[in-house]
Amino acid sequence: MNYTEEINSAQYVLVEFYATWCPHCKKMMPIVADIKTLLADNLKVLQFDIDKNEDLANQEGVQSLPTFLLYANGKEVMRETGEMPAEVLLQKIQAAIQ
Repeated sequence: MNYTEEINSAQYVLVEFYATWCPHCKKMMPIVADIKTLLADNLKVLQFDIDKNEDLANQEGVQSLPTFLLYANGKEVMRETGEMPAEVLLQKIQAAIQ
């Protein structure tokens, strides 16, 4: 898998960097799944376990978990970190893709 190709494979791509041992990441999993379903028509969602993708996480400057990156046509338009309510993450995504 080529990260650059993946983030350019759809108009909007949400990337989440997480860890299986991270309690905040665990709480965000169902929220990300819901957003993936809700915005399926115009948002591709990619999730990367930092323990399996350490080089990629470093390359993208991930310093806290979870980290969410939103790309529009391959360009980063949003970067958020940490646990947040579903409505907050959804609002941030929708604001960035308007």
